[in-house]
Amino acid sequence: MAGNRDRFSTFSTATRLKQLGERTAAHVYRSQSRRQVRRSRLTGRAALLVLVLCTLVVALAYPMRQYVSQRSEIAEQQRAAAAARDRLERLRDEKARWQDDAYAEQQARKHLHFLRPGEVGYIMSDPGSQPPEPHRTGQAGSDRPWYSNVWDGVDKADRPGD
Repeated sequence: MAGNRDRFSTFSTATRLKQLGERTAAHVYRSQSRRQVRRSRLTGRAALLVLVLCTLVVALAYPMRQYVSQRSEIAEQQRAAAAARDRLERLRDEKARWQDDAYAEQQARKHLHFLRPGEVGYIMSDPGSQPPEPHRTGQAGSDRPWYSNVWDGVDKADRPGD
C-alpha cells in the first residue's frame, strides 16, 4: 500500500483525474460499441422479419380474399338451395291436394264460379268500383271477324297514352 501511495503521490491530482476520465471514457465507449453492434444486428433481424411478414401478407392477401368471397358464394347457394327445397315441398303438397277431387271441385267453384245443377249463383260487385268503359271505334266487336279484333288490340297496345 505504501508503494501504491508513493506511486499516486508522484502524479498530480490533475493527472490522476485525467487517467481516471480516460479509463471511464474507454469503458463507456466499449459498452456503447457493444450495444451498437447488438442493436445493428437486432435491427437487421427485425428488418428481415418485417420483410418476410410483409411478403407473407402480400402473398396471402389474394387467396384469402378469394376464400372469403367463395365462402359467401357458397352460403348464398346454400340459401338458394334451401329456398328451392321449400318451394318444391310446397308444390308437392299442392300437387297432392289437386289429386283430390273435392279440392279440385272447390277450386273450380271458387275461381271459375262453377255451379252444380240446381244451384243458383250470385256474383256481388263492389259498388265503389266502376267497370272499365269499352273503347271501340267503328263496328261492334261481335259483328267483326276475330282477327280484326286482334289487330285492333295490337294497334292499341302500340299507341302510347291510350
